[in-house]
Amino acid sequence: MPMKYRAILLFGAPGAGKGTQGKILGQIPNFVHFSCGDAFRNLRVDSKLGRVFVEFASKGSLVPDEPTIELWTTSISAMKVTGRFNPEADTLLLDGIPRNPNQVKIMSEMVDVVAVFNLFCPQIDKLIVRLQRRALKENRLDDANVETIRTRLETYKRETRAVLDCYPENIIHQIDSTQEPMRVLLDILQIISRIPKPAISDGNTTFAGGPGA
Repeated sequence: MPMKYRAILLFGAPGAGKGTQGKILGQIPNFVHFSCGDAFRNLRVDSKLGRVFVEFASKGSLVPDEPTIELWTTSISAMKVTGRFNPEADTLLLDGIPRNPNQVKIMSEMVDVVAVFNLFCPQIDKLIVRLQRRALKENRLDDANVETIRTRLETYKRETRAVLDCYPENIIHQIDSTQEPMRVLLDILQIISRIPKPAISDGNTTFAGGPGA
């Protein structure tokens, strides 16, 4: 049986701060951040997957499962080949995937999710302001206007939020994302520090590895 990738999900509505936290945590040794949204936005717009992303993102809709999983598998394979991701030692920080229960089911054969950080923000207006600010700063198509943003938030409530029901409650951690980013990071790090580290084999012996080892 193929080895499953150890993973932590950074979960939450658009604008909750998943990318901000993922980029910071990804700088810690043995943590590798993968943003599905960034992977799509980095595609050539005239490529097959690039055209699919533009078609759906411009309407605030989720990209269908098949191209999303295709992007995920090819991206992870490339990261392994280039040495950016070592499955035996590293933990993936998944940001923006899986986005619905079907994707959870498909990916369950490939990933072992050890924790889910649900970055919740009950203040919709705050999320909208964050997304508008990000759109101006990063020229992001999927944050282009308020109507698109509201559609994305409705899509999250209708399709993506159900992902939380797919995992046991004991690995889901609620994080208040209305706090300053540094405090959000502190909350996440305190929990991560208590998650058992993976065992790493050097071919002869097995020892505890991962962050801080």
